[in-house]
Amino acid sequence: MSGINDYIDNEVKGNDVVLFMKGTPGFPQCGFSGQVVQILDYIGADYKGVNVLDSAELRQGIKDYSNWPTIPQLYVKGEFVGGCDIVREMFQAGELQTFLVEKGVGVKGAA
Repeated sequence: MSGINDYIDNEVKGNDVVLFMKGTPGFPQCGFSGQVVQILDYIGADYKGVNVLDSAELRQGIKDYSNWPTIPQLYVKGEFVGGCDIVREMFQAGELQTFLVEKGVGVKGAA
């Protein structure tokens, strides 16, 4: 495993919820990343944003790590959840909140 893989693995396993994204939660640099940030903020999930634009190695590394071609990527309790479309669909169906609560992640307004 390379250093970047170790770094990613550490972030994924060391944080309950981590979003690999373009930009930061306060200043997303792409619409898809921004949508996921809005959803996570709306449901009140505590998460860590990791800016893949900081490093080309990280940007490629996260795609290799998940075997998923696009960014953003959301991980919960070490498990890859998906990208923007999956997160949005889960949110609209009310499944995202339930999923997070089942994983022991606090959200606001959870049923």
